[in-house]
Amino acid sequence: MRTLLVLLAAALAGSLTLFAFAPYRLFWIMPLSLAALADLTQRHPQRAFWIGYVWGLAAYTSNFNWIYNSLHDVAGLPVWIALPLVLLLPAYLALYPGLAMWLSARVSAKPWQRWLLAFPALWELGEWLRGWVLTGFPWAAAGYSQITESPLAGYAPLGGVHLISYLVALSAGALALMVHSSWRLRAGLLLAALAVWGNGQGLKSIEWTQPLGKPISVALAQGNIAQELKWSPENLEESLRVYYQQVATTRADLMLLPETALPLFLDDLPSGYLSMMEGQAQRAGMALATGVPRRTNDGRGYLNAVVALTTPGRPYFAKDHLVPFGEFIPVPGLIGWIYQFMNMPMSGFSSGGANQPPLPLAGEKIAFNVCYEDSFGEELIGPAAQASIMANVSNLAWFGKSVAMSQHLQLSQTRALENGRYMLRATNNGMTAIIRPDGEIASVAAPYTRQVLQGFAQGRQGLTPYMRHGNAPVLIGCAALLLLAMLLGRKHRP
Repeated sequence: MRTLLVLLAAALAGSLTLFAFAPYRLFWIMPLSLAALADLTQRHPQRAFWIGYVWGLAAYTSNFNWIYNSLHDVAGLPVWIALPLVLLLPAYLALYPGLAMWLSARVSAKPWQRWLLAFPALWELGEWLRGWVLTGFPWAAAGYSQITESPLAGYAPLGGVHLISYLVALSAGALALMVHSSWRLRAGLLLAALAVWGNGQGLKSIEWTQPLGKPISVALAQGNIAQELKWSPENLEESLRVYYQQVATTRADLMLLPETALPLFLDDLPSGYLSMMEGQAQRAGMALATGVPRRTNDGRGYLNAVVALTTPGRPYFAKDHLVPFGEFIPVPGLIGWIYQFMNMPMSGFSSGGANQPPLPLAGEKIAFNVCYEDSFGEELIGPAAQASIMANVSNLAWFGKSVAMSQHLQLSQTRALENGRYMLRATNNGMTAIIRPDGEIASVAAPYTRQVLQGFAQGRQGLTPYMRHGNAPVLIGCAALLLLAMLLGRKHRP
């Protein structure tokens, strides 16, 4: 019974992390949740792995409940297949907090070494690994919960979201240590925490990049095409009409249409359709780019692409970091049979390749990323360094009316803040937004509506410290702290 109560407490602490992220943005919940996790582990070190695992299972299930929408409501999987698959991702991701707690409990018997050295380092290294292993899934990393309301968001241009995750875990470790410490140590820990958080607030006032040229007017299309209709042949004419009318009635320097806005291969679109779109844009003096599937140059594959329609030669960006199971089948011989139950067109995309150059549009260099590519901060550094503006095109209609699109918006805010660039988001049904270089939202379209969001964006130049060094300093620092904790723990071990 005691073990059950401990695990229930861990599950409660984990499930509450849902409210730390967008759309709720109660950032203070995350360090408190991790502090509760650390305290439970301190009190029951023999159950450390299962405490961490149950915390992770509850946290990731509550945060990613929208997977069910995509598998059952949209893709059409029967309940008996969809429900186990919904739990499969959290069950895997929970291994990382489980291992972090198990190792934290064994590195050293001294609480300060455990919670100030080992735990924050292990937590961050675990989050980095889960964002890399098996192509990675970094959503709901602790650092994202701090963007942009928390003072810790000020550290994003210095060390990216991984530095923030480390500081969240360090704060949680300090809170857990306070529970079992003398008043003097508590006072010292409190002062150190206030210094870290206060410094983060001060860092928010620094402009790490500089304006380039004049602001441009931008227009971001949100067609709000239901996913079950998007690829339907009967609805093709309506989809094409919606986006043509949005282009024809818009005036701006730059207009972006969302991911796969035109649901046919580029060379299969009705004759004259692209010429009409280009003509409307050119008469308005507007640069135009759209998401559209495109065949590879050798004709053997196809790409999830963004094509600059009004730029000579129609250059394009093609999505590189594909979604496993959604855009490619990782082990066709093993799991290919599942797809016979699913309505999932275009599930065999080819990768576009890393470090593709920005697209020239409206006098700016636009570094595009598609869908959840903006989850991977270090992969966007190279293109962003060559660009003046960043842009994401997405289609989150797969996930229905869930928190997925708000969580995704928070990822884009993080990338804007890390790179000191405007981020433009054109989405099918939300959250279409203009995000400033400080990560704040300049304007956002109401989700599940058909509209064109208009506003202004300013090109930027220069590099943030994170763009210069990437994740390496944080990872090396965490590895060094973990090694120190291991050496100290070995020295004092009886």
